[in-house]
Amino acid sequence: MEYSKEFKAALSQLSPAEKDRLIFRLLRKDEILSKKLYFELIDEETVDQKRDAMEELIKEKVEYASKYISNQKYFIVLIRKISAQITEHVKVTTDKFGDISLNLLLINEILESNEKLSRQKFNDVYKLYLYMINKIVKALALTKKLDEDYWMEIDEYLSVAYNKITANIYLEKLFINNGIDFNWLNADRIPDHFDLIIKDIKNQGFLK
Repeated sequence: MEYSKEFKAALSQLSPAEKDRLIFRLLRKDEILSKKLYFELIDEETVDQKRDAMEELIKEKVEYASKYISNQKYFIVLIRKISAQITEHVKVTTDKFGDISLNLLLINEILESNEKLSRQKFNDVYKLYLYMINKIVKALALTKKLDEDYWMEIDEYLSVAYNKITANIYLEKLFINNGIDFNWLNADRIPDHFDLIIKDIKNQGFLK
């Protein structure tokens, strides 16, 4: 939303007390904005420290879910909740690297901790597999836009993902059937106009 010069001028004329009341009213209605301002103004933890904490949380929660939740319907619900926490972390800290690394870590931890996946019926794990494929596709799209200085670190996550995916026959086939080239799991090999390629794949009815 764009604000007119008149609107900005009117805001600037508010008294300090009126501005404070307005700010606190807005913060009460927007929890993410509140956390973002706290992080930027007061929080002593850095982006890296918060990302490290998120990494530990992901590992702990995925390990717990893999160990105690056998129903894939409930398992993916928990995975989506973890994903929502990653999204909140990114919105609060503007952590572009973490948006990629944490989501790839989530995928790798699912495949590492949940050995039962490759032994389950394909229909039972299809939604989870498709969810993971879309996560990786999004990570590749974001990597293409990220500063190349980070690519080597991202490739470490992608290399682990590649090895785990290709060790799971059904998941590997689902990647191929949805038009995803495994050569793309390397930052240098992500095609130009990757977003358009994925858009075309989705227009053909895949990744859904």
